[in-house]
Amino acid sequence: MRGPVADLGATLMHEHIFGLSPEILWNWPDIPEKWDISQRAAEAAEKLDALKAEGIDTIVDLTVVGLGRYIPAVQRVAELTSVNIVAATGLYTYDALPPYFANKGPGTLFGGPDRLAEFFVRDIVDGIGRTGVKAAMLKCASDHLGMTKGCERVFRAVAEAHRATGTPITTHSSQPGGLEQQRLLEALDVDLSKVVIGHAGDSTDVKYLEELLESGSYLGMDRFGIDSISPFEDRVRVVAELCERGHAGRMVLSHDSYCFNDRFDAEVVRRRHPNYHLLHIPRDVLPELRKRGVTEEQIHQMLVDNPRRIFGWTSTSPPTGTSPRRTSS
Repeated sequence: MRGPVADLGATLMHEHIFGLSPEILWNWPDIPEKWDISQRAAEAAEKLDALKAEGIDTIVDLTVVGLGRYIPAVQRVAELTSVNIVAATGLYTYDALPPYFANKGPGTLFGGPDRLAEFFVRDIVDGIGRTGVKAAMLKCASDHLGMTKGCERVFRAVAEAHRATGTPITTHSSQPGGLEQQRLLEALDVDLSKVVIGHAGDSTDVKYLEELLESGSYLGMDRFGIDSISPFEDRVRVVAELCERGHAGRMVLSHDSYCFNDRFDAEVVRRRHPNYHLLHIPRDVLPELRKRGVTEEQIHQMLVDNPRRIFGWTSTSPPTGTSPRRTSS
């Protein structure tokens, strides 16, 4: 963690370094997906260095509680690579909350205050755990089950933390659930221009996507390489069409990929999703977008200008709640 970041540069707004299952790793350390922090950090740094060589300067690591966030391991990676890493806070669930929160808080078995927002603000203002690494993005999720009670509690806590700190928000969404997310966040006095509707790029419904844009949010075109959800052809076609319609200033690009994830079988992933990796956008997606008429100015907007605006970052002023050098990790 050396020195301040002068600028984000070209940024992938929705990636992951490590996805971990702590209780599995604690209790069955001999599983095939063995966790060795030094080995995995070196592997991740090698992947990020290859990304840097392709012109990408920063990634936003949206691994939060529920996905196995372990910042000490990400710090190891940050010391080995020149890619900036931005950390996030929030909680990831499609349905119920983890028992620690589900059993405590308003309307629960044991009652008391809802500590979710408190924890999120601490991560942003004081740092995550004892690392001193400060989160610069909030994350919340809803999926095919819709806005369950558990999801709504997370959204409300994220909104509270956003209002307290000004930190931007990224969602995980299924389509067309982004509209429900926007309605709730707007009702909670969230600035929708500081919200990225994650996985919007899974949709090919341009009318739906423009409806999200009308409310002021950014579109996360952020699952390039996951062709089983939406194939490459559809993803690039939709981005190109939205650029043609004048919306390049409201889209960000990414893969939603992991350097290491113990919940995935790496060999199966490589076989079924050969383009699900950090180099897919610079090597494959951007050249195809250029072929379809997307200009260099529009690509710069999606990779450089929009991330800086989302974070409220100027060349001389990092976003509130970031730590030195690799922003937040």
